[in-house]
Amino acid sequence: MGRSSQEWDQDALRANFCHALSEMYKTEVPLYGDLVNLVHQVDTDILSTQANQPLNPDEILPSRHRVERHGAIRLGTAQELTTIRRLFSILGMYPVGYYDLTLAGFPMHATAFRPTSPEALSKHPFRVFTTVLRMDLLTPRTRLLAQRALSQRSIFTDRLRALIELVENRQQQSLTSDQGQELITEALKTFRWHSHATVTLDEYQTLKAEHPLIADIVSFPSCHINHLTPRTLDIDAVQSRMREVGMPAKERIEGPPPRKCPILLRQTSFKAREETVFFRTEEGDYVKGSHTARFGEVEQRGFALTRKGRKLYDEILARVNAEVAERGLGAGDAEYESVLERHFKEFPDEVTELRAQQLAYFLYRVTPQGESKAPNGVKRASLSQLLREGAMEYEPITYEDFLPLSAGGIFNSNLGNTSQAKRLIMEAEPDLDGFHRMLGVPTTDEFSLYEGMQNDSLDQCRMQLGLEEIAE
Repeated sequence: MGRSSQEWDQDALRANFCHALSEMYKTEVPLYGDLVNLVHQVDTDILSTQANQPLNPDEILPSRHRVERHGAIRLGTAQELTTIRRLFSILGMYPVGYYDLTLAGFPMHATAFRPTSPEALSKHPFRVFTTVLRMDLLTPRTRLLAQRALSQRSIFTDRLRALIELVENRQQQSLTSDQGQELITEALKTFRWHSHATVTLDEYQTLKAEHPLIADIVSFPSCHINHLTPRTLDIDAVQSRMREVGMPAKERIEGPPPRKCPILLRQTSFKAREETVFFRTEEGDYVKGSHTARFGEVEQRGFALTRKGRKLYDEILARVNAEVAERGLGAGDAEYESVLERHFKEFPDEVTELRAQQLAYFLYRVTPQGESKAPNGVKRASLSQLLREGAMEYEPITYEDFLPLSAGGIFNSNLGNTSQAKRLIMEAEPDLDGFHRMLGVPTTDEFSLYEGMQNDSLDQCRMQLGLEEIAE
């Protein structure tokens, strides 16, 4: 893709890489392309219905919804994680949050690489949920097999490594047009699907017997993208439409129930495809087999919750899970949804209550009325008073991160009935320090990012109104 400018900035690199990755995944998993088209049509229908007239979706769809994607990759080693972190940094994506996936029965932990500033998020909010294998949670035989297989692969081309070093060593301030395009081309090779495995069929079956995701991480020459996720205005409508057109949709939408004020994240997917794979033989030939891993996902994003709000969410979800387990309900049971909705009535569903109880984060701004009637000589005012008088208004901050248990539900739906969480995994403790050592830098706390955005907006309002303090 040509550029009139001779240089690339991070936002342009990120946007173009996301587009190129999406186009590549459409060719590899055509059903993903069908899903993107379906989401686009659903969102268009919703907005046209609201306006009571046909509309051009390219003119009225929120800009983020047209381009927004999140992807997911699975890595095997510290070296792979460190290098992917360096690559994503060039794209303006940084590690946010720590996710302990042992809670869902997976021998992995993760972070999300994403833009962190409001400006970068508004330009292009591409994010990649990135997991890495925890070798300490594998049985000795599987660990040795995984270490040997992973040590013999390199998921990054030599040229990509050279381009990363070029940026890091500041040999030039930014990439030229040709270098930027070359970076994207070389980076795509890291995420490309390969139908020829790097292990034998027997080795693959050993890995898969311990956990299917171990086999997916270890058995291939790349960290193939395992799903891409468009964002929708109405995930319930998308779920219904997927079933209408015959897509193999999963049993239920993950996350909280439908709400007037959506919170965190709701997501669904079509189930993973069984794909032909060729495994090495001891003689150097290949034998035909199959592998199931890649799927298509859809998300609907809601409000970012405060620590207090997340604590309430987790407590409610724990009660849901306890009742579901006690009653023996499956994910596909209609009764599950009624249990979920009943318990989530405990979570306020009015914007004013979410703000008053400090359950969600908000961006504040001065209204035209506030600008024309700035307090004269007043140095201190309460936030509630300024809102009541119409001098300020607010809107919820969008949640930009992930729900590990929600993701776990989607992964489990794709693992088949043979997936049983091992005691070694389920009883493991989180290992944030170990993850940071593998990553090479600490992750950023997502709550601190949202709180900083909220505080910055309040500070901007304070200065506009000529106040020394806005008190709660």
